[in-house]
Amino acid sequence: MTTQGIHGNLLEVTVVSCSKLKDTEWISRQDPYVSIEYGSSKSTTRTCTDGGKNPTFQEKFVFTLIEGLRELNVSVWNSNTVTHDDFIGSGKIPLTKALSQGFDDSSWPLQSKTGRHAGEVRIILHYTTSGYKPPKDSTQKPSKGFAPSAPSHVAPPAAMYAAPPPAYHPPGGAYPPPGGAYPPPADAYPPPYQHNPSAYPPAPYPPQPVTYPPPPYPAYGSHYPPGSPFPGMYPPPPY
Repeated sequence: MTTQGIHGNLLEVTVVSCSKLKDTEWISRQDPYVSIEYGSSKSTTRTCTDGGKNPTFQEKFVFTLIEGLRELNVSVWNSNTVTHDDFIGSGKIPLTKALSQGFDDSSWPLQSKTGRHAGEVRIILHYTTSGYKPPKDSTQKPSKGFAPSAPSHVAPPAAMYAAPPPAYHPPGGAYPPPGGAYPPPADAYPPPYQHNPSAYPPAPYPPQPVTYPPPPYPAYGSHYPPGSPFPGMYPPPPY
């Protein structure tokens, strides 16, 4: 892959991890993060809490290449909540292999402020030539025989907004007519005796009066009158 004409193309930078970092904490584990700079662009990974000397990130960033600028600046820091962040180490990453071969997966050394070895950072570089380049004349007319597609802001045909078909009504009155009450109201079917008093059942016979106390017995040797509850004579006649 040629390295000529890289301006405007894209470079994918994936920060994988760090190893054997200088420890800036005395008691607890340090919380490292990585910062990548290219020209005036700067991207920073998340903080790997308690990452210690071997944090892992797996974060990808995309930079737009600039002609004549073929290296990245990388720095690793320890995040602090109270004081300023501690500097761990920094280094430079050349883009020669990535621009010539399209891919570079390597670990790069870091140096402290005093120039001592401060660990390594693993970064994957992926170079692509599919950078976006807008056309010079956006008003250029299409060639003959080419039908341009309708722009997205053009309203769809009126047929798409046609009224929906009428509701389906089955034949034969399968459905109850509109407005019909179901079930019918309570007075729709009056009881059979409401308008026909003769339909009522006959009243029961009135109960017979009970005489109390019972009538006295007739005198000895006399006959009971006809229809008396004591037929015959009382007492019965002798033999």
